[in-house]
Amino acid sequence: MSNSLSDIIFMLLFFFMTATTIKDSDLKIDVTKPQASELEKLEKKELVTVINIGRPVNKLRGTFGTEPRIQMNDAFVEQDEVAMYMIQAREQMSEANQSKMIVNINADREIPMGIVTQVKQQLRKAMALKINYAANPL
Repeated sequence: MSNSLSDIIFMLLFFFMTATTIKDSDLKIDVTKPQASELEKLEKKELVTVINIGRPVNKLRGTFGTEPRIQMNDAFVEQDEVAMYMIQAREQMSEANQSKMIVNINADREIPMGIVTQVKQQLRKAMALKINYAANPL
């Protein structure tokens, strides 16, 4: 009897391990990605650090306004704080992966390019030079 019970428990455990996804962070901004024809899927998710750029979602606009904001993990950050956050993100990676870190910029298509340019300047300060732009297929 206990043998079949342990089989059932391990089968359920295996099912939930394979079927469950882990959510990294709650998106606090609206992002409508631009469309592109030449897309590549990023294979090694552990190498990717995501920067979201957009306007706060409707329920947060009373608190954070309607101006474009930068979100890293679950927090809004100022443009001049991006380099510090990137350095911290790199330090949390294994030493072998630190030089392979990829920054994925997930920017709303209506955001002024000046904000993206300022974020890229901060990424240069943090020596995060491998940049990917998120887009939807055409």
